[in-house]
Amino acid sequence: MTTIPRRWPALIGFIAAAFAAGAIGSWATYANVRTWFPLLNKPSWNPPGWLFAPVWTTLYVLMGLAIWRAWKTQTPAAAGLVKLYFTQLALNALWSILFFGLKQPAWALTDIIVLWGLLVWLQAGLWRTDRLAGVLWIPYVLWVSFATALNLAIVRLN
Repeated sequence: MTTIPRRWPALIGFIAAAFAAGAIGSWATYANVRTWFPLLNKPSWNPPGWLFAPVWTTLYVLMGLAIWRAWKTQTPAAAGLVKLYFTQLALNALWSILFFGLKQPAWALTDIIVLWGLLVWLQAGLWRTDRLAGVLWIPYVLWVSFATALNLAIVRLN
């Protein structure tokens, strides 16, 4: 009989936490993505709606893998990185609540700028702790960079 390696529950937990933040964001988004959001002026480079689910699914898995790799190093920096990971998940979920739930793109812009700064800080810490973790985090930073520009464009156009 095989047993689950001791560190796998942590991996599953980190990924599940990312999906939980995503579920909160989806809940906040659901009602207004089909009613209010289509009425907003958006830049020509606004991605199609179907793209978001596969992108976020991939990012949640990569995020969980990245923080797990850092966590399992058990370095002094790892505990701080884990705290920052959960903080950024809260900011990530809050963005959807602000943007879609409360229909406040300007408030969401403030949130995503803070989130982006935290992600860059995490990027540096992950890179120092475990290079592969740092590499796994890059797509998330890039996507949030794009999302920040998109959020800014929507604020300016509306």
